[in-house]
Amino acid sequence: MLQIILTLIIYLLLLIPVGNYVYQVAAGRHTFADPLMDRVDGGIYRLCGISPERTMDWKRYAIALIGTNLVMILVGYGILRFQSILFLNPNGIGDMDPSLSFNTIISFMTNTNLQHYAGESGLSCLSQMLVITFMMFVSAASGYAACIAFIRGLAGKTPDQVGNFYTDLVRIITRVLLPFSVVGGLLLVWQGVPQNFSGNLVVDTVEGAKQAIATGPVASLEIIKHLGTNGGGFLGANSATPIENPTILTNLIELWSMMLLPGACVITFGRMVHDRKAAEQQSSPNAVPKAVRTSLTARIYGREGRSIFAAMSILFLVGLGVCFWAESQGNPMLAAVGLNQSMGSMEGKEVRFGVAQSSLFTTVTTSFTTGTVNNMHDTLTPLGGMVPMLHMMLNVVFGGKGVGLMNMTMYAILAVFICGLMIGRTPEYLGKKIEGREMKLVALSIIIHPLLILAFTALAVVVPAGLAGITNPGYHGLSQILYEYASSAANNGSGFEGLADNTLFWNITTGVVMFLGRYLPVVLQLAVAGSLMKKRFVNESTGTLHTDGIGFAVILVFVVYIFAALTFFPVLALGPIAEHLTLWA
Repeated sequence: MLQIILTLIIYLLLLIPVGNYVYQVAAGRHTFADPLMDRVDGGIYRLCGISPERTMDWKRYAIALIGTNLVMILVGYGILRFQSILFLNPNGIGDMDPSLSFNTIISFMTNTNLQHYAGESGLSCLSQMLVITFMMFVSAASGYAACIAFIRGLAGKTPDQVGNFYTDLVRIITRVLLPFSVVGGLLLVWQGVPQNFSGNLVVDTVEGAKQAIATGPVASLEIIKHLGTNGGGFLGANSATPIENPTILTNLIELWSMMLLPGACVITFGRMVHDRKAAEQQSSPNAVPKAVRTSLTARIYGREGRSIFAAMSILFLVGLGVCFWAESQGNPMLAAVGLNQSMGSMEGKEVRFGVAQSSLFTTVTTSFTTGTVNNMHDTLTPLGGMVPMLHMMLNVVFGGKGVGLMNMTMYAILAVFICGLMIGRTPEYLGKKIEGREMKLVALSIIIHPLLILAFTALAVVVPAGLAGITNPGYHGLSQILYEYASSAANNGSGFEGLADNTLFWNITTGVVMFLGRYLPVVLQLAVAGSLMKKRFVNESTGTLHTDGIGFAVILVFVVYIFAALTFFPVLALGPIAEHLTLWA
């Protein structure tokens, strides 16, 4: 428990400078990287014919995002289909199957990184770099760009402009993802993670057999998969292998890398909303200067960001506590046959990480929707496995690439609406009235996620092609299916890998879920921001619900849990909960 606490404390300390830096980048303010990166950005703009001064409304922004992503999907699909005849293929790996190519390119362009292939044997070095690593940069930057545009929409003063997608995309890559990846990649190389273009190493094992060990550009992929909350591994076993994650220090670097930028998005949100309110007060002709005492948390996160961060933190800590407790209890069936369970349930876990770091990694990777794993989630205890599944279903516990903030804001608007109805007052959020149009968009944005998960789960359990993938019949078999589609819809990418998912049915259905789960909510959330931008600010009154304190954070947590209970409890009762009851009966 102590190592978990220390890891989280260090994360909070690191988040302060990183969050401030990301805020400076998002707000277009001067940063230390500008003297160098301004020239790089200018070269990219000239090469691509981009006019950085041109701003977009939310519709053009969404079209630019989706259009750019579709072009890269087509290019990446072509590389996967013809990788055998391309260069940087030292192991002579053949072309990828059409359905698997479709699934893979959709997976990495949507920042899901669900892997139905074995990384070390399914991709050439060229594919690992151009399709996997490159997409990790672009897909993450696309998500963060959408989040920044969304924040501008909520906090901005202009009636219809949310920024320029291409400018945001470039700045996030050159100012944030690239420099952080260089530093993090060098740290990983220092700790023993390979970075080369070599073919497989053939070694003699202790049993006297020959084993091929894949190497290649591992460190560069490893750092961006965590920073960009991507999750796809160079190797099939991901960060559970010593090649991707050789030491406890690399485990900590990977943990913090996953957590930093999603947390920084919340700080950016709070600071930009604060900037708008401060500008309002200064521009008001009747403004009277107020001596307002500002707490430390308000200065770090902004008042509105503070309540969002608190709500996310409560959800995260509850899930982490349940997962750690469940894994610490061990497996009663193994205890019954005489196996010592004093270390907890160690099945599928690295001894060097143990229950504590495995539970923390599991909760972080699914809360921050990264998908990388340092243990096999299919071997978690039923309740331990339910936590990552539930957090992907909620998709608001920090989330990756800004998704968590955008989704949690939808719940914040819903909470404000419900509270407004209870007191008979038109609800307000961030100084804007929430009316019918916004609530329809919010409702659609929230409903899409569980609809994708539950509808496709239902399809899989009635279609022979779906049932054929289940390797563990009974309650756990349903959990395998449910986890697969929750991971796809949340653009997470981890899986209960006991599922035989590299088939036409699973490749196509999960590809569709990943695509819809990624782009439909983004469009709807940008539409919400665009709608609120056009409204006038209203003055606070005695009836205004304050959304910047711990009270609202608690309300927000209850709204999220109530929605989750109403939506997902029946299917969870048939899967992990039923499995737990049978195991401990």
